[in-house]
Amino acid sequence: MVEFLDEAAAIESTTVGVYRTAATVKGGRRFSFSAMVVVGDRNGRVGIGYGKANQVPPAIEKAQKEARRRMKPYPLVGRTIPHTVEGRYGACCVRLVPASPGTGVIAGAPVRAPLEMLGVQDCLTKSFGSANSKNLVKAVINGLEQLRSREMVQDLRRLELEESEVEEAIAHSAAFATGGPAAEPEAAEEIGTVPTGEDRPSPSPQAEAAPTVEPEPAPAPKPEAAAETTPSEEGKPTSESAPESETPPKPEEGGAG
Repeated sequence: MVEFLDEAAAIESTTVGVYRTAATVKGGRRFSFSAMVVVGDRNGRVGIGYGKANQVPPAIEKAQKEARRRMKPYPLVGRTIPHTVEGRYGACCVRLVPASPGTGVIAGAPVRAPLEMLGVQDCLTKSFGSANSKNLVKAVINGLEQLRSREMVQDLRRLELEESEVEEAIAHSAAFATGGPAAEPEAAEEIGTVPTGEDRPSPSPQAEAAPTVEPEPAPAPKPEAAAETTPSEEGKPTSESAPESETPPKPEEGGAG
């Protein structure tokens, strides 16, 4: 939990952990408490403290006083670290990698506490070895002590250096977030109405050359089977079309003569 120690100086404190130990004596067991605290101003200064007492509140108070005495400034680039570092303490190893704006602090609770109190808002981390919270916090401080800004390196080497990849990424992200002049026309074209007249893009030659497919005509209905006649039956009258012809009666043979 974050606690304000000095509102005027904007110094905040967060407790990493409270630990209890027990000592067996003649009358039973005697408990004592210890606390690991991180103090910072979220503006480039951070310190850690460790205090012990018979009660929890005095232990946290001792740790806060020690952390304020041990506060030191560390270089930052925007809201991230200048370059990749690797801090070690005991069996713990913590790697800190700078990140572009908007990434956030990707870390566990022990590693996140000193980074947030320092003012880092974008950083990638990876821990190796032991997961002891006390040693992880100290490993992060060891890594922060290895940070060097571009100005510090220029003074040491007595030469001018170009912008680092981290600074270029921050500048690119800032231009993208604010929307530079090059991005405004594209956005206007996307939001504008459909072009008409001369502004309408001409169709491609492939679209013009593509043949149009006409729909096939519907087949004519077939006549009924009764109305169909074959060529051989054309000259033969049907019973329905022509009436039957009557044959004249034959004269009787042997008539009277």
